[in-house]
Amino acid sequence: MFIDSSDLIANNPPHRGHGVAVSDVDGDGVFEFLVSGYGSANRVLKWTGTSLEDVVDPLLADSTGFTTCMIAADIDGDGREEIYVCNEDTEQSEIGQADRLFAPFGRHWLDLLAQPENAAVVESVAGQAVAAIDRLGRGRYGFAVTQPGEPVVLYEMAGGGRLVDVSEDAGLDLSVAGPGVLALPLISERMDLFVHADGGANCLFRNLGDGTFEEVAEQRGLADPRQLGRGVAALDADGNGLMDLVCAVRQGSHRLYLQRAGGGFTEEAPADFSLPSHATSVIAADFDNDGQEEVLILNHGQPNRLFARRHEDWTEIDLGDALEARSYSTGAAVADIDGDGLLELLVNHDGAGRPLALFKAAPNANSWLRVLPLTAAGAPARGALVTCVAAGRSQRRAICAGSGYLSQMEPVAHFGLGEVPRVERVEIRWPDGAEAVIANPPANRVLTVPHPPE
Repeated sequence: MFIDSSDLIANNPPHRGHGVAVSDVDGDGVFEFLVSGYGSANRVLKWTGTSLEDVVDPLLADSTGFTTCMIAADIDGDGREEIYVCNEDTEQSEIGQADRLFAPFGRHWLDLLAQPENAAVVESVAGQAVAAIDRLGRGRYGFAVTQPGEPVVLYEMAGGGRLVDVSEDAGLDLSVAGPGVLALPLISERMDLFVHADGGANCLFRNLGDGTFEEVAEQRGLADPRQLGRGVAALDADGNGLMDLVCAVRQGSHRLYLQRAGGGFTEEAPADFSLPSHATSVIAADFDNDGQEEVLILNHGQPNRLFARRHEDWTEIDLGDALEARSYSTGAAVADIDGDGLLELLVNHDGAGRPLALFKAAPNANSWLRVLPLTAAGAPARGALVTCVAAGRSQRRAICAGSGYLSQMEPVAHFGLGEVPRVERVEIRWPDGAEAVIANPPANRVLTVPHPPE
């Protein structure tokens, strides 16, 4: 499946890190990879036409931090995405080490969490993982942060650049630690929040539509208290139009939760799929553009694994160069970073002596369509649901607001079309309930869709 293309990363020394995210960091309309550094500088890798160059701003580099997770979303509604950075509290950390929230002001960045007006709400939070969530459907996102042994924190922007923690008012202030966090309209019409717990029960916070949540994981069959969770991804695994969850476990069997009518889930991972491994991250994406998403399980010190749906069954297939038998993979993200219609996979590693790894799917003649929904302000509409209908068959994607292990994929719905280049229609539903239908869009291009006018 994959070809090692790491030689396209300019200046790629050994790098220890965890999460990877994708955002338009410099505001030029093109996405970049954000790569966390653990005890070293964070990186921003930009495609120049021939290679990926590190263009990180010195403030974003945050070379004194021990970064685990970097997530992007528009918190203030100005059309540019802010970047939330989780910094682990370690013995090597500086005294008072805390998370960062970088906001762009033209070509410069400012850490909002370091501002005096936000001192009271921050209290040196060292988050474990984070996802972006638009709980009210306003096109302005909050950052839901998990912390070991502490309640979930939900930061939102109030007036004058002041941050507020609204987790208690929203009903999210339950203690659950987990490096796999995702937000999407999973069982409700608005964005729900799922936390894949590392010990203890998972949490599923159902959005009640008024900005508050209720925790329903046990009721919906997702609590699963006897597992050590790592990465999580959402996909329509059985083609019934409902989003399902695949959960990677670091010690134990991997889970595939299929959603049934009514919002309940049943665990139905095939035997080969569930085979235990020391997993870190999991990614669902159509790497070969055949019209079916594959599931990639990244492992720590063991070979990675790739599954494809063939004849209604999940089958392990050849990874090619991305096998990485003893690479200590951690976080990873996918994006069509070079604009050729095939997804690239960037993998971070936890261990000295290992640089970043970049993989490309083997070229083929399959067609594709990429859909980029925008908020009313022009930022990526993370949490939007996109459906593509081609040859009478529907595919559904959620615009990523956080997934995998401490990571976040590109904010684009990527659809492989196989040998069918004609698309009948694309349907988009934004987190505020707004909808749009585009009939007969051309294939093999990016379809950028503004938010419908009110």
